[in-house]
Amino acid sequence: MDERWRKLGDLLVNYSLEIKRDEKLLITMEEINSYPATCGVYEAAVKVGAYPQIVFRSEKLNRILTKFGSDEQIARIPEIESYGMEWADVYIGLRGAANLNECWAVPADKLSKLRRALGKLSTLRWQKTRWCLVRIPSVTLAQQGGIDEDTLEEMFFDACFLNWPQISKKWNDCVKILNKGKHVRLAGKRTDLSFSVEGRSWSVDDGRINMPGGEISTAPVEHTVEGTIYFDSPAVFGGKVVQDITLRWKMGELVQATASKNEEFLKAVLSTDPGASRIGEFAIGTNPGLKHMCGDILLDEKIYGTIHIAMGRAYPDVGGTNQSAIHWDIIKDLRDEGEIYLDGELIFKNGQLLI
Repeated sequence: MDERWRKLGDLLVNYSLEIKRDEKLLITMEEINSYPATCGVYEAAVKVGAYPQIVFRSEKLNRILTKFGSDEQIARIPEIESYGMEWADVYIGLRGAANLNECWAVPADKLSKLRRALGKLSTLRWQKTRWCLVRIPSVTLAQQGGIDEDTLEEMFFDACFLNWPQISKKWNDCVKILNKGKHVRLAGKRTDLSFSVEGRSWSVDDGRINMPGGEISTAPVEHTVEGTIYFDSPAVFGGKVVQDITLRWKMGELVQATASKNEEFLKAVLSTDPGASRIGEFAIGTNPGLKHMCGDILLDEKIYGTIHIAMGRAYPDVGGTNQSAIHWDIIKDLRDEGEIYLDGELIFKNGQLLI
């Protein structure tokens, strides 16, 4: 085994989740290319005296289900995995990369049903367990990012093996300032979006929720969202690539949703339930080790100089109240053009935090 996978397993077990003896750990191994990471995590968990259990998932299996399954089969919440969330004290999702267009031919309504079912499973995960998600580098991920596999792996491990106590303190110092603000405005290419964060708080992902970590996030007050945001980076959800998304809100209600590719799917997802058309999360990427966009949310959203919103479910730990079966993160790159204002004061410009 590449020793970096052992080091990552040790980091996840002993730092990210601080797994103790006799705790029950559910590991989701997603795609075959996540197997080396799975071995690293499994070994570290066994060494601390925990009880690891592995389940396997794949986007190709999702395509088979949506292609040949009935509506009842597609909408079913997997019982074994659902029970696993009840059983486990701790959850680690090791998400290997799949073909972004795996489900290109699946009708939007079927994919929406599947995402609703998996979203309910995801809700159980954050309600019932301590959890951490990891996107595993692979040749597939390198190809979709337009870089070589060695560069991707080096970037991934550099972003994972930061001095976490030191950088966590730096990010938490930023949060102390952000928590004093009440109003956020985002400006950029074809974008002018504002919302209140009064009564909400900001939180830091310092490698304990995702690895690599690297974001500072909050939950907008839903009815205060006003304006437009445009995403020039493709958004991926449920095996579909959606390009050139433009979303516009008026007094908290979504009044426009367009895309140059897979617009029907975009609208189907945002109609999943009443909360799916609201912003559940606003976040700023802060990890200096991540530099190249790969078309993958778990890595791209952490790039220092980007922001992202999540459509749907909000996290209650920051005061969010929006409920939905979905949580769809969509990234906007502000490294060349973009500003963030807190109560009218410029705090972020062209990819750099000014606080």
